[in-house]
Parts: sequence; C-alpha cells; structure tokens
Amino acid sequence: MDSPIGIFDSGVGGTSIWKEIVQLMPNEHTLYLADNKHAPYGEKDKDAIVQRCINNTELLLENRCKLIVVACNTATTNAIDYLRKSYKVPFIGIEPAIKPAALQTKTKKVGVLATKGTLASSLFNNTAKLHASGIEVLEKEGTGLVELIEAGKTLSKETEQLLASYVNPMVDEGIDCLVLGCTHYPYLLPSLKKILPPHIKIIDSGEAVARQTKAVLLQGNLMAATQNRGVVHRFYTNKGLDVLRGFLEGSDVTIAHLDF
Repeated sequence: MDSPIGIFDSGVGGTSIWKEIVQLMPNEHTLYLADNKHAPYGEKDKDAIVQRCINNTELLLENRCKLIVVACNTATTNAIDYLRKSYKVPFIGIEPAIKPAALQTKTKKVGVLATKGTLASSLFNNTAKLHASGIEVLEKEGTGLVELIEAGKTLSKETEQLLASYVNPMVDEGIDCLVLGCTHYPYLLPSLKKILPPHIKIIDSGEAVARQTKAVLLQGNLMAATQNRGVVHRFYTNKGLDVLRGFLEGSDVTIAHLDF
C-alpha cells in the first residue's frame, strides 16, 4: 500500500523516530508534521495537548496516511487513548522505555529524564508501576531542553550545562540506566556521553517504535511494495525551516512551511 506513514511531533524531536523508521523500512513513503509553533507540548495542559493531536491527525488523514506515529512522549501519554477511540487508522505511540531499563538495571535505580507533561501523565505512572516493581525510578523534568534543541542549540555549552544539572544528581543517587523520555533527547547523546560515567546505559524508544510500526503494517497488510521506487519523504513545519533542515541534513526529503 503506497499511502504514506504519518508522523507528528511538537517539533524536530520526532525526526529521531523518523530516521529509525526509514532505516528499517526504506520503501515506505512518509509525511511528517513538525508543530514547532506550539512546542513544547510538555508545558501545556492535557486538553490543549489533545486538541493539538486532533489537529495534526486530521491533517495527516487528509493526506491519506495509512498509519500515524505519535512521535512525542507527551502527546502519547496524554492523547493516544483518545485518538485510538476516535479514529480507525492505527496509531503507534511513544512512551519512556521503563521496561527495558528495569530489566537491565543492576543497582535497581533507574533515571528518567522527561517533560513535565509526560511525568505527570497517568500512562507514564501506570507503566512505571507495571514494569518497575522493586525498582527505584528517579524522575527529572528536562525543563528548557526542548526549547534549546528547537532553537538549534543542541550541542551548545548552555545546553550541556543545563543537561548536567539534571542528570548529575541522578548519577550521585546511583542510577545505572537513564531513560530518555522525550523524542528530542536522543539528539543530546553526544553531550550525555561526555557527562555520564561509561557504565550508565542510555535507553530510548526509537528502534522499538520502528519495529512496532513495521509489525502493525504487516499485520494490516499495509506495507509498501518491496521495490517501491521514487520514495517520497515530505516534511511540513509551521514555524521556521532552518532548524528542521539542520536535523535532516543529508536526507533526501522535501521541507515546506504550512500553517496548521
């Protein structure tokens, strides 16, 4: 089926998920919405987050998307249940990788760096209770990190110092796994690897999300043709093209401004 996979995020963070999807399924068309104008979602209340997700979903469905990846932890934890009840298209959500961290920790202490909206959600708390029994989960809001990444300051000294102020106290508490609970945060890996001791494992959801996307497409007989020539990857942003271009440098994509 040659309809595109739809992906949306509050900004550029979901491009980390997009890259995993394209690597795993190179024959699939994609359509990505970067809702930069309304970033970050993590500082909004639940009703506002759900409304943005409805808006993004409607636009993707207008463009015939066969499956939608909610490439944002905050959007997933606050809106995925509503979206699945309201639309027939399959949805793939993103949530912090508590389960693999709980399985891998030896110190029984796991750190989670996420947005306020994710940490406050019932889905996050239910996931932590389900998979982290007997594990101490240290939560930290990454306030300001999304804004710095959206401003193109991913590798700046300012970002590194702010990041260190969030993760170092968790290191001092004895964590041996750090879960990245926001799709923007994988872009902080170079700084995290400088800050964190080498024994601490960094865990994000990107590869698992790509595998789940493929599994759902196969189950629904929705995969693109094996030899799909002329694969198209379209990106739309409602605020500034330059930062998005920077995160997609070297990729064969089209990027355009769209009011939504």
